[in-house]
Amino acid sequence: MKTYDAVVIGAGPAGLGAAIEIAKAGGTTLLIDENERPGGQLFKQIHKFFGSKEHYAGTRGYEIGQMLLREAEEARVDIRLNTRVWGIFPDRTVVATDDNKSFSCRGRTIILATGASENALSFPGSTLPGVMTAGAAQTVANLYHVLPGKRILMVGSGNVGVIVAYQLLQAGARIEAVIDVTDQVTGYEVHARKIKRAGVPVLLRTTIKEAWGNKEVEGAILHRVDDRFKPIPGTEWRIQADTICLAVGLTPRLELAAISGCASAYNPILGGMLPIHTSTMQTLQEGIFVAGDLAGIEEASTALDEGRVAGLQAALDLGLGETDTLEDLLRQGQERLTSLRQGPFGEQRQLAKECIWQLAGQDSHKPASTIIKGGGKEREA
Repeated sequence: MKTYDAVVIGAGPAGLGAAIEIAKAGGTTLLIDENERPGGQLFKQIHKFFGSKEHYAGTRGYEIGQMLLREAEEARVDIRLNTRVWGIFPDRTVVATDDNKSFSCRGRTIILATGASENALSFPGSTLPGVMTAGAAQTVANLYHVLPGKRILMVGSGNVGVIVAYQLLQAGARIEAVIDVTDQVTGYEVHARKIKRAGVPVLLRTTIKEAWGNKEVEGAILHRVDDRFKPIPGTEWRIQADTICLAVGLTPRLELAAISGCASAYNPILGGMLPIHTSTMQTLQEGIFVAGDLAGIEEASTALDEGRVAGLQAALDLGLGETDTLEDLLRQGQERLTSLRQGPFGEQRQLAKECIWQLAGQDSHKPASTIIKGGGKEREA
């Protein structure tokens, strides 16, 4: 059985970032992903990123993915695609299977970057053909160049909802409406303004009551809600649509972290249950790190920097590279993460992260109020 300095599971921006940093420090690195191509969500993102030069401002997501892939290949990262990890054992043995066979290997350290899954929404008619997650619609349109429908109803006004709505609009679909149960658009205004300028109705305090259609979606019944999110009688109306896209949040994919024995905590701002970790992405399980949406739902830029931070800390722990150089890069990575967690949206995530770090034993001036799970126990902290 082969032993690697690091086994990285998940080849999205977080996993690529971690694998690149360890490999550049001289470590043998295996990067595993269940999909047929690396890059995760980046290859579905055709919009230009904004922010700083360090966060690839002005570069489209799929272009960032291509750059990271080239960087990983140049660093001699061993990349295995179409490979699913199904077991991680206490000695950090990883068991995986591809299309042909199962194999096992060991990592001196393991970095979990398994991402997140999209949340579902249950309502009468939600199983009709034509009801799908926004991520599924984005995959169909941007990767396979197939329009999922001609008349789209988008449920949810977060970044995923408004970005995918605009991309479907660009692809030739008609966006009948973007609806949200809250009283404000929850995505960045820079994205929301694009669909508003295109004349797309954005209906707040509005949700879907049911989807209707014979053998597939033909439309939906919407209704207004009050300030306690209760339906307001008599406010129902019909809207025609052949596709209903659900953009109602993400949940960290916790399965591999759980079977690895990583203690977890609940934090609603970061998406629910997630592994407890330090600011350098170390879990409470020795030799296991987390990064990206698994460590809390944020953005692709944050996932990439978290991956780099995890990789740099792992390289230091393994005694790779030059300590002073790695520590300087680690500090820079943490500073970039702090800069991403500023402003009205970012500050909440920063405070939520500080709660998680406190649970991991790091000092924080913010009180932690959460549920911890791990080792068969559950307790309030």
